[in-house]
Amino acid sequence: MIRYALKCENDHGFESWFQSADAFDKLQAAGMVACPECGTASVSKALMAPPVRPSRKAAGAAQPAAAPTPHPQGGHVPVAAGPHAPRLTPEQRAEALKALRRQIEANSEYVGTSFAREARKMHLGEAPERSIYGEASLRDAKELLEDGIPVAPLPFLPTRKTN
Repeated sequence: MIRYALKCENDHGFESWFQSADAFDKLQAAGMVACPECGTASVSKALMAPPVRPSRKAAGAAQPAAAPTPHPQGGHVPVAAGPHAPRLTPEQRAEALKALRRQIEANSEYVGTSFAREARKMHLGEAPERSIYGEASLRDAKELLEDGIPVAPLPFLPTRKTN
């Protein structure tokens, strides 16, 4: 695995991990590396300082890293930190999540707990290609990824009727 500091054409800096340098080049050429802040695929490598260990004296005084944020349904939520992490206020983050949710709900079909089955059917050509979202167990999501079916977790829980 290799970590790159990246920068988009709008001067947003961020970091991302790739399987190899070749994997980064292939993903970038396919337009699959995008800025998490503005979404542009015009991304290039930025100058990156190598990690440097603090002195023994400074290492003893270092603060422990913050624990991962627990997800309400188990697991952890990915978080960003460091000099290239987007600097958003809590209000900006909440509004960005609301906008993402509106976009997904307006442009995708909610398939509920049938997500894994529907994604597999589309992949096999048994169902029409379309944007879908829904719910899947961690095991089902891993199996889809292992079978080459692209899926991604959403940073919000779907709205569904509970009665």
